[in-house]
Amino acid sequence: MADFTGRARYLEIADDFKRRIRDGVLSPGDKLPSETELMADHGVSRTVARQAISRLREDGYAYSHQGKGSFVTLPGEDRPTKHSPEFEQITAYLAEVRRDVRRLADRMDQLEQLVRKHPQDG
Repeated sequence: MADFTGRARYLEIADDFKRRIRDGVLSPGDKLPSETELMADHGVSRTVARQAISRLREDGYAYSHQGKGSFVTLPGEDRPTKHSPEFEQITAYLAEVRRDVRRLADRMDQLEQLVRKHPQDG
């Protein structure tokens, strides 16, 4: 079992991939490991693997193709778009929702850490 560092595991995995991308170990267009591979490599659940990949997409370090997998990109890098303006609007709205959910998840992580540091005597 992995050691508890006080930080959500999906964030640790995503940060590791971001570092490898910034360091040039992974290049734009490289295929990222599948959820199953992340589960095996990091000893995590499918949910954690999904969250890590989702975080990379949200932060601009990955993009996904249905049925093909997720691939490395760099934040701000242009990718060809073949979508309608409505699709782009919906995608932008969903990105906002994901950011809000991420902020809530981060706050929950902080609250859980506080509870661990200051358990109630009961």
